[in-house]
Amino acid sequence: MTKLIAVDMDGTFLRDDKSYDKEKFAEIYQELKKRNIKFTVASGNQYYQIISFFKDFPDMVYVAENGALVRTEEKILSLHFFPKETVKKVEEFLLNQAELQFLVSGAESAYFPVQFTDDYYKISTKYYYRLKKIHDFSEIDDKVLKFSISCPDEKTDYYVDFLKKNLGDCCNVTSSGHGDIDLILPGIHKAHGLAELGEVLEIPLSEMTAFGDGGNDLEMVKEVGDGVAMSNADPALLKIADHTTTSNNEQGVLTYIKNNIL
Repeated sequence: MTKLIAVDMDGTFLRDDKSYDKEKFAEIYQELKKRNIKFTVASGNQYYQIISFFKDFPDMVYVAENGALVRTEEKILSLHFFPKETVKKVEEFLLNQAELQFLVSGAESAYFPVQFTDDYYKISTKYYYRLKKIHDFSEIDDKVLKFSISCPDEKTDYYVDFLKKNLGDCCNVTSSGHGDIDLILPGIHKAHGLAELGEVLEIPLSEMTAFGDGGNDLEMVKEVGDGVAMSNADPALLKIADHTTTSNNEQGVLTYIKNNIL
């Protein structure tokens, strides 16, 4: 029986235009509350970006930054960050890769090196609502949770392998495709964040349902009691999911919850 529902955002809960059926969700959310079923967002995105979609639901819990940060609006429930020497090593390595642009994601803000392009900055502001421009990495006084990398779209798989070979000893390399690659702490992923949240709420992974579409959803879709892939999901995710639902543009998450959980 499902006691907690976790949803990825981009390509899963949100339509391609970053919207969702708010009216339908509000009805479903109230019904879930009546039945004491928790609803949480498990996203690779920044906490401050994710909460902007749920201003009318102040009691929600968030698993942000691919599981590195679990929190409510009031308090942080768990936080995992890179050791300073690892941060330095990764920054130096990435700066030497001519085709890569990247930003550093911290618990308080994300940080954008000014040498990268204005276009990349504009795209980044859509995903990082707290984003500071920096001239030097020494300006960062924050706990670093993640490195977010942009590479040429068609070379995503190449760079995932390249980064695994060079930084795999200190980072977990994950991608949602389309030129986006995240470096996160080894062993930290959405399933880990959900397990930590489950300890707080006394809900095991086996009593959770999770929805996803990309590579960074693999662990949680695999490890929860009911892992659901969107019809638009990566083939690898479709292969391991317990169930599938219609696409993100068809609001497949809401349909599945209504038909199978409620």
